Amino acid sequence: MRLSRYFLPILKETPKEAEIVSHRLMLRAGMIRQQSAGIYSWLPLGHKVLRKIERIVEEEQARAGAVQLLMPTIQSADLWRESGRYDAYGKEMLRITDRHERDMLFGPTNEEMITDIFRGYVRSYKDLPLNLYHIQWKFRDEVRPRFGVMRGREFLMKDAYSFDLDKEGARHAYNRMFVAYLRTFDRMGLKAIPMKADTGPIGGDMSHEFIILADTGESEVFCDKSLLEMPIPSEDTDFYSDLTPLVTGWTTPYAATDEMHDAAAFDALPDDAKVSARGIEVGHIFYFGTKYSEAMGAKVATAEGTEVPVHMGSYGVGVSRLLGALIEANHDENGIIWPKSVAPFHVGLVNLKPGDSVTDTASEDLYAKLEAAGIEVLYDDRDTRAGAKFATMDLIGLPYQVVAGPRGLKDGLLEVKDRATGEKEMLSPEAALNKLTAALTD
Repeated sequence: MRLSRYFLPILKETPKEAEIVSHRLMLRAGMIRQQSAGIYSWLPLGHKVLRKIERIVEEEQARAGAVQLLMPTIQSADLWRESGRYDAYGKEMLRITDRHERDMLFGPTNEEMITDIFRGYVRSYKDLPLNLYHIQWKFRDEVRPRFGVMRGREFLMKDAYSFDLDKEGARHAYNRMFVAYLRTFDRMGLKAIPMKADTGPIGGDMSHEFIILADTGESEVFCDKSLLEMPIPSEDTDFYSDLTPLVTGWTTPYAATDEMHDAAAFDALPDDAKVSARGIEVGHIFYFGTKYSEAMGAKVATAEGTEVPVHMGSYGVGVSRLLGALIEANHDENGIIWPKSVAPFHVGLVNLKPGDSVTDTASEDLYAKLEAAGIEVLYDDRDTRAGAKFATMDLIGLPYQVVAGPRGLKDGLLEVKDRATGEKEMLSPEAALNKLTAALTD
């Protein structure tokens, strides 16, 4: 993509309303624009990252056996009355009335609707286990939206729902999602620690939040340091084997959010094993048994012919929230530093002297070859000063920068910069192409 044809509204000044790093950098880098309190438009650069996060989530959900569908944002209040949550949920739910005076709501979550879909089609234990998920916009009317996309009112969420015949099957479903989440966040370059958590209004008797450690985290978290070095399950993990030993390995060391913190158990750890930090929640999984299936009549016939309510779990990932979390974990004083798996582009190519035959030829040639190799390039072909080009590239944080300038090209060389380390090399165009291809297509 040529920057002269792209929409990238960079801000030179930091907006006053931005309280944390991710909010400041997302606004300055032209990723989002606030439309009202806690509600944002996603501009092209932010939208590209959002879609890459979605793709990773979808791939790991498929690996774990979840099946994707799409449910609407607007739900009937009648479904929530069936479950008993319509009046209990609180002011966070945006309640609306349609032109026929029917009570509706903008969905904050989808347990009721997915249960209604399930009960409309599934009748037999032979159709289980089943895990259905979607990635859809949600709305929760936060009393004080803040921190940009980290605590907005409208947000994009992956929510999955498992259906099993009994508690044993439901625990296996829970374990599959547990492992899928470990892999999902790792692929984005994040170390997410599963921590015992409160179930809140979702309900249930087993719940884990997946937390990344960051100074700007909203809550205090506590864990055993060993969790920070624990290896992530591999790509060839058999999700239909017994994952209990793996999950047990991750849940045996101490880890809890402040709501579930056991000070005595934490104090019993050796001092060098204690980690007390701030954390950002990026995922939350629940097993809640028959809470919704009993209330809403979601039953299946057993092999013996009797009908039983199915056991359920729900599993959420804050897709839009993850952008903020990724930036909180990956930035420096100059801007964002994207992990390559979620970067909006892989390479920022800077032509320092557009209109010059030497720099134009070198830039156009490398641009074409990188694109042909499947590497996404943002080519700064604008006629503007060099300092502004460098500042823009550092701000938006693409993994690599390549600079084509008259001085270097006199010797047939391009400057290649690794954004994460700051390391710079002068390489021939062929060597630059080989280096970037090796680094970005493995």
